[in-house]
Amino acid sequence: MNSLSSEIAPQVDCILVVDDLSDNSFLLQTVLENEGYQVEVANSGQSALDKIAAHPPELVLLDVMMPEMNGFEVTRQIRKNHHLPFIPILLVTGYSALMPAEGFDAGADGFVRKPIDFENLLDQIKTILQPSHLIDPAI
Repeated sequence: MNSLSSEIAPQVDCILVVDDLSDNSFLLQTVLENEGYQVEVANSGQSALDKIAAHPPELVLLDVMMPEMNGFEVTRQIRKNHHLPFIPILLVTGYSALMPAEGFDAGADGFVRKPIDFENLLDQIKTILQPSHLIDPAI
């Protein structure tokens, strides 16, 4: 006897991890997948923008310091694209000298400092992905 609830798979939130260092991406991917998230990985800002345009994730974890296009610029590009749904962005940085104001000015929703406190990161993700937080602030 099949019930309706057993026939419908629960939606799994997709998180895009963007980092030019594969070790960092792999670690984040492993932790997030172990928590039940679907994870996509991009190794550059342009790759992230391409993936977002093709299939927007529910959240982007974005390294700030990358060659060619840093995390601030990627954030600005995401926010400029009015064809995309609102996507929360958490910037990941190992540089304490970078002011959070620059990230928030670019359109980021929060910061994660390296070395990453994974318990704190997972708490931030759960909070951000709650339906009440997924309201476009531009509305």
